[in-house]
Amino acid sequence: MALSSRSCLLLAAGRLQARGAGLRFASTTASLRTETEVDTSENEIVAPDFTNRNPRNLEQLALARKERGWKTTWPKREFWHRLRLERTQHYVEAFVERCNGDVVVSASTREWAIKRHLYSPKGVTACKNLGRVMAQRCLEAGINFVNFKAVIPWEHRCDSIQEFRKAVEEGGVVLREPQRIYQ
Repeated sequence: MALSSRSCLLLAAGRLQARGAGLRFASTTASLRTETEVDTSENEIVAPDFTNRNPRNLEQLALARKERGWKTTWPKREFWHRLRLERTQHYVEAFVERCNGDVVVSASTREWAIKRHLYSPKGVTACKNLGRVMAQRCLEAGINFVNFKAVIPWEHRCDSIQEFRKAVEEGGVVLREPQRIYQ
């Protein structure tokens, strides 16, 4: 014996109501309306013990320690992230490194994706375009503040380094880290 569609609907609704789904009939038609009331007061309760799993959180709050090293150490290691630009005879490379020496983000005019858009992989325009790429990659990696000090102090006078610096700043990366907050 075949059941009509209306009786199948009533059986299904009865089973759902027996499970506590909270169905009610608004009319005798085939449409069902569910009651969904969510108690939001549970979302406002904060656990008394909180474990932060983001290792960079203290850096972004400017509370993390900066390794100072010895006073005679050169170049200084007192940074969280340092932006370095290295120019060789044929190419230009830029990278962001952590204080322990790990490279976080890098870009080079050796990369084919960058090299194919350049006339020369070592000039002022190459440094400017490399600065744009580095700014984009830093922001994608979540690095907003970097320390940019040339290893050799008189390198800052060079046009290519000034253009690189200007392109990174225009890209949205701040070229000095916030001062550490001591508590």
